[in-house]
Amino acid sequence: MTNKSIEAIVDEMTLEEQVAILSGEDLWSLPAIERLGIAKIRVTDGPNGARGAGSLIGGITAAAFPVGIAIGASWDTDLAYDIGSAIADEVKSKGAHVSLAPTVNTHRSVTNGRNFECYSEDPELTADLAVGYIKGLQDKQVAATIKHFAGNESELERTTMSSEIDERSLREIYLRPFESAVKEAGTWGIMSSYNKLNGTYTAESHWLLSEVLRDDWGYDGIVMSDWFGSRSTAPTVNAGLDLEMPGPTRDRGEKLVAAVEAGDVSRDTVRTRALNVLRWMERTGALHDTTEWVEKADNRAEHRALIRRAGADCAVLLKNDGILPLNAEEGSIAVIGPNAHIAQIMGGGSAQLNPHYRVSPLDGLKARLGESNLTFAAGCTNHRWEPVLTGDFTVSYFNNTTISGDPVHTESVSEINNFWIPPFGGAQVDPSAFSARATGTFTVPTSGIHNLGVHSAGLSKVYVDGKLVADAWTNWTSGRTFFEEGCDEVVGEVELEAGRSHEITVEFRSRAADNLILSAIRVGLSKPLGDEDIAEAARIASQAQTALVFVGRSGEWDTEGSDLLDIDLPGRQNDLVAAVVAANPNTIVVLQTGGPIEMPWLGKVRGLVQFWYPGQEVGNAVADVIFGDAEPAGRLPQTFPARWRDNPTWSQDPEIYPGLDGKVRYEEGVFIGYRHYQTQGIEPLFPFGFGLSYASFELSETTVDADTLSVRTKVTNTSDRAGKTVIQLYLGDDEASVPRPAKELKGFAKVALEAGETKAVTIQLSPRDFAFFDVSARLWRVEEGSFTISLGFSADDIAATLHLSRPAAEIAV
Repeated sequence: MTNKSIEAIVDEMTLEEQVAILSGEDLWSLPAIERLGIAKIRVTDGPNGARGAGSLIGGITAAAFPVGIAIGASWDTDLAYDIGSAIADEVKSKGAHVSLAPTVNTHRSVTNGRNFECYSEDPELTADLAVGYIKGLQDKQVAATIKHFAGNESELERTTMSSEIDERSLREIYLRPFESAVKEAGTWGIMSSYNKLNGTYTAESHWLLSEVLRDDWGYDGIVMSDWFGSRSTAPTVNAGLDLEMPGPTRDRGEKLVAAVEAGDVSRDTVRTRALNVLRWMERTGALHDTTEWVEKADNRAEHRALIRRAGADCAVLLKNDGILPLNAEEGSIAVIGPNAHIAQIMGGGSAQLNPHYRVSPLDGLKARLGESNLTFAAGCTNHRWEPVLTGDFTVSYFNNTTISGDPVHTESVSEINNFWIPPFGGAQVDPSAFSARATGTFTVPTSGIHNLGVHSAGLSKVYVDGKLVADAWTNWTSGRTFFEEGCDEVVGEVELEAGRSHEITVEFRSRAADNLILSAIRVGLSKPLGDEDIAEAARIASQAQTALVFVGRSGEWDTEGSDLLDIDLPGRQNDLVAAVVAANPNTIVVLQTGGPIEMPWLGKVRGLVQFWYPGQEVGNAVADVIFGDAEPAGRLPQTFPARWRDNPTWSQDPEIYPGLDGKVRYEEGVFIGYRHYQTQGIEPLFPFGFGLSYASFELSETTVDADTLSVRTKVTNTSDRAGKTVIQLYLGDDEASVPRPAKELKGFAKVALEAGETKAVTIQLSPRDFAFFDVSARLWRVEEGSFTISLGFSADDIAATLHLSRPAAEIAV
């Protein structure tokens, strides 16, 4: 049986068996066809780890790697490969064959909630990093599933929104990473996006899934839907969508068999789809893999070391007047801010997982220095939702929506923070029509007024000591939580007494889903911080030699399913930085966000380092960089504008962003990111590709070979310490017949040099690097004339400029 070709196997399958493997059996696997020895193939969420088959909350622990924008900041394809390879180990530890990663959508707007999960605003940087990551996965026989194909650059109404994008912009920007994934990395999987593309759901787009993907690029892998992202039978199958996920099926199974019998789908089409699935299974070794599905926590030393190293390689030094690196022997340090004692290691949504551990910056600094020279104050909060309430709770489940009768299942929990994935409730409830009641007690350390918040995908109420405090039931309204299936948080005030056991009752009822089928609830509680807490932070700063202020966002803000409303620091963090720097001029800000923020205090602080969400070792990586044990080797993969309104999607026309009447129009075309700022003459706060170093570098002897299109330069470390830099090559068409950016990134090289060392660097261009996409001719066109090659350290820091003439050429898609 195992020696048969997949062509022979597919021809032995009945129509019903072929149809059976075109949809999931459950959330994470496809059904086995025991008669033919076809085993299950299992998938797991990525891309910054491998969660396994558990819920988004809790479950088997896993290694938490740097998020996408952090990998983007590394500008290091070798590091991307190493991370992909390590995550392949994690996928196997969860008994799976497929990683639902990487995410390569482009940073179109600075407020996209999922920018943290994606690499860059530039398609070439994204493409090269994606190739490295995919090869790392697939060299260990774990399938990549590059996503989301295509036009998913916003989380607002993403399941129904139509992204209106012209073909040139698609080919040059938004499809580029996918093209490289197919042609260079040979990805085995692609996931279609939720949204429509120019009026057609991507899962039903024959142009996208068949004409571009398979005909133009020669793709022979599998295309699967995003979860619940397939809405039809014949249209998706005929368009080129192989697999509907998750299961059990909604639109295939008997419906697809009937569509074949009615002549709406041909048997040959079903055979082709099934053959694609079998090829996918064969490549991963899943086709005849009868190994028992076992998930385990595989906490490897080499993974821990890689994550710590990557944290420094991804860190971007944005400002340094000489204060960094700090000398560990000189004076006391005040550690301040809401992100100091809480390890912000990842963004929110399907990428989140239960980490093996979290090292906070405060933990990392204590391990590096000891506690005697450190003082700490939070100063303020930056949470979007009230921190999860913990205590001793019992949850009772009812197989009805009225919380009536006897419960069918009861369980004990330590927090009311549930993302219910079937089966749950002891597998005794109907996931689409159930209710639950949580009861228990909790205590608080400090007396006073507290904020109690609840948000839910479903209806909910929270009572404390018999009093209704938060009502997300009576006037429930869809909001920006739980992938747009939940309401916004409802917050009530309650007077609590320190040390007293307070009683809590939470009632929940499921409701019909709008788009994604899920139920969830989260209950949180906190005592608000105020002026006195900022004053205390300023006080301890005034008594220290140096103040380290840890501010930013978290996975509550940078999350799937919700865009940001602006790029201000949440809460009173700007007030906190201002107060600290007024008390101590030796202030360094450590920033953790999934993208840019406005910085009204930038001119007053002495140092600024962007750390993104670098995984479970964040605190140790911070200590390594702050004290110079490691180089902050990252460079910005996204332009940081001085003001939110400077970014490419700012407009008085809401159809451009965030969208209007079901459409979001990509009016800026190919002029996104640094291309926009340079074309419009807008000076950013920090340009694309920017990043300082503890070392210094110079370029010399830059040349270009017109025959081989090789650009050569020498880079010298002119400092007295080892360091890393990124050489960036931009190309511009001097006399284009269509609007083209003055600079487009076409190559880069990350270079490590010892003190005083010089290395020769070659960046290879291709003929297509000089081309634009000619929509009418459906090919890549190089126009005869002069091109400018710019080599430097950022989009705005150019050290060498060369000119090269090229003949006219046409290059096939």
